[in-house]
Amino acid sequence: MRNFSVNNINTRIRVIHKYNKYTGFYSFIANSLKKAFWPALILVLAIILFDIFVLDISDLLVKMTETYSKLQILSLFFISESLLGLIPPEIFIGWSEKTDDPILTLSILAILSYSGGIVSYTIGTIIRKTKSLQKAIETKIKQHIINIRKWGGLLIIVGALLPIPFSMVSIAAGIIDYKLKNYLLFGLLRFVRFYIYGVAIFSMV
Repeated sequence: MRNFSVNNINTRIRVIHKYNKYTGFYSFIANSLKKAFWPALILVLAIILFDIFVLDISDLLVKMTETYSKLQILSLFFISESLLGLIPPEIFIGWSEKTDDPILTLSILAILSYSGGIVSYTIGTIIRKTKSLQKAIETKIKQHIINIRKWGGLLIIVGALLPIPFSMVSIAAGIIDYKLKNYLLFGLLRFVRFYIYGVAIFSMV
C-alpha cells in the first residue's frame, strides 16, 4: 500500500512537471526573475550611492519613525499592499528595523501584506460580479488572468515569494473565482518572504 502511494505521488509530480514545462511555467519564473534582477540591482546601487553621497539611509529611516506615527506608516503600507503594491515593501521592512520592536513590527507588516492580498482577492470577486468593470479590468491584467488559469496555486506561491506583484495575482485569482481556502493557504508564504527579506535588510540598515 505504501509503495502504491509513493508511486502515485511520484507519478503526479512527473505529470505536474511535464505540464509546467509544456505550458511555460519555468520559463515564466526565469523571465520574471530576469525582469526583476536589473531593477532590483539598480535600486540597491541607488540606495548605496544615496547612502554614501546624500544622506545616511539609517538616519532617514529613523527620521521617518520620528516624523510619522507607527499607525500612519502601517496604514499607508496596508493601502499599498491592497492596491497593486504601489510602494516597494522593502522600504517598510527597512523602517521596521528602526522601531522599538523590529521583529514584532516586521510580523505586523507580514500580516498586513497577507491581509492586503485578501482585500485584492475580494476586489477581484467584485470585479467578476460587475460586468462593466470586468471587461475593463480583465484587459489590463489579461496576462495575469491567463497565467493563474494555467498554473493556479503555483502562481500564487510565486507571487507570495518572489518580486511579482502579489496584489495583481490576488485580483486575478478573485476574478477567475479561484478557491478561497486554497488562496489563503498558499498566500501564507507571504510571511516567509517578509522574514527572509527582513534578515537580509536588517543586516544592511
